[in-house]
Amino acid sequence: MPDALRECALRLLARREHSRQELSDKLASLAEDAEQLAALLDDLTEKDLLSDQRYADMRLKTRAARFGDARLTHELRTKGIADEVVGTVIKDGTDELTRARRVWQRRFGEQATAADDFAERARQARFLAGRGFSGETIRRLLRTTPEDD
Repeated sequence: MPDALRECALRLLARREHSRQELSDKLASLAEDAEQLAALLDDLTEKDLLSDQRYADMRLKTRAARFGDARLTHELRTKGIADEVVGTVIKDGTDELTRARRVWQRRFGEQATAADDFAERARQARFLAGRGFSGETIRRLLRTTPEDD
């Protein structure tokens, strides 16, 4: 069984990066006991086949263009990534205001620059908040134009 468990873990890791918690959840039903699973995960981590840092970097690269820091932080924490790793990855990523501007312009196009109406600005703010952008970033974005920055 340990060889089958290792093979399954390697197949999963060959497809994409996984966090330690995510891989543990997927393999839990195949392991004979918790110690066997923990030993396998420790071995994979030691051999650098499993890395929460690499997983967090990959997740950020694929999702940062569409979501704000709050949403990305929440997603990483729910996958079992440590707070210090989350903080480092988010800090090293692209500026949230820049990402918010791209999302905003892609979604609203020409409306984005002509939003003088309060209801329209509120709608745009709700959209950005739903994507996980901070209130401060939304306020800065909606009160300025790209030329102001």
